[in-house]
Amino acid sequence: MEDLLRPIYQERASHPNTLGILFIDKNKPISPVTDNFDIILLVIVSDADKDWFVKHYEFKGKTAALHIVDEKLLKEWIDTSTYRRAVEWIVNGKVIFDRNEYVTNLKEELRTFPEEKRLLKKAIEFAKLTRSYSESRDLFETEQYLDAYSRVLRSLHYLGRLAIIEKGFHPEVIVWSQVKRIDPEVYKLYEELIQSEEETSKRVELMLLAVEFAVNSRAKPCAQHLLEVMKTKDEPWSFGELKVHPKVQSYAVDLSSMVEYLATKNIIEVILVETKGNHIFHRTYQVKA
Repeated sequence: MEDLLRPIYQERASHPNTLGILFIDKNKPISPVTDNFDIILLVIVSDADKDWFVKHYEFKGKTAALHIVDEKLLKEWIDTSTYRRAVEWIVNGKVIFDRNEYVTNLKEELRTFPEEKRLLKKAIEFAKLTRSYSESRDLFETEQYLDAYSRVLRSLHYLGRLAIIEKGFHPEVIVWSQVKRIDPEVYKLYEELIQSEEETSKRVELMLLAVEFAVNSRAKPCAQHLLEVMKTKDEPWSFGELKVHPKVQSYAVDLSSMVEYLATKNIIEVILVETKGNHIFHRTYQVKA
């Protein structure tokens, strides 16, 4: 199949802004990694007119998808897990064109998973986890047990992804088989939730306790990215200042629940600032000394 697609990728390789091309083959009947296409061709370019261009092909009963992605967008996908398939494409893809070892170096960076990128990913997943856990507890307390079950299952998903990152790996599209290999304790929580014969309310109640313990034990290391941002100035931060800071944009949508959780755990402290209103204060935040 690679030979049949050769004219397509050779034409792309001739462009001076093409940095690398990878070939990803479908290796099982149902393949979420390739969106069920038989072949993915990933073309990484610089200074593209479009950040992401996709074209679909069919030949001899087979299907292929060509993805032309600007390197800046690709790196954003990698750093923030917004398109997790891309990480697997790079890690497992066959390199068929590599200008100045661009793809080789990118593969090595993914393999080593530098600490600064790991901190960002942990913050992103932890922010999602705090929001999902809070929603789960609220639904449970209002006796919306099926919705609470759905939310606590999502919380476990974020916890599973966190466990993978903590061990120095990138979460894949198929998470739980990866968690089973890397962190059996977290996987056991997942099994207990979905396989228990207890009634739904009891399963959710027990799992909320387990998730609460897991969140508490991970709070400070998983929030390190945010805490380091907050330490860049001596004065307390307003929430508005934190929300627009360039380094937290990847988890700004979940920042409110994360900040509130860290405040309740005394990892950051709330500093009240007077306003013109009588007995009304601005809440500002700083890292607990």
